Amino acid sequence: MTEHPNVARIKDGYTALANGNFAALNNLLADDVVWHFGGRNQLSGDYRGRGAVYGFLGKLMELTEGTLRNDVHAVLADDEHAVALIVGSASRGGRTNADEKVAHVYHMRDGKITEFWYAPTDQYAADELLG
Repeated sequence: MTEHPNVARIKDGYTALANGNFAALNNLLADDVVWHFGGRNQLSGDYRGRGAVYGFLGKLMELTEGTLRNDVHAVLADDEHAVALIVGSASRGGRTNADEKVAHVYHMRDGKITEFWYAPTDQYAADELLG
């Protein structure tokens, strides 16, 4: 069985993010993307549009002192949805949130991300790290 093309697109997106390749991310994020980041921390909220998402990602990298890592365990996708199972880690101010199990859930349209949800297994740990 062949892999759905959106699996490769999502995996490539994680590589682009890790490398700061915004040209590749521009090809993956819809102009009107909506990014949902739950919890009760200073980044919690909805970010609308590619520019707002890039602002969020920049602030996330700043808060985690450039330590944010997403180890992609698996990606499942079809024409309209994708789910990435992630093991994440980040540090801030000497505190580390390591081996956090997270699901990243995506809505897709024409191979582009139109909506994203962050679903950690330990929201309290994420909130504590991000303040």
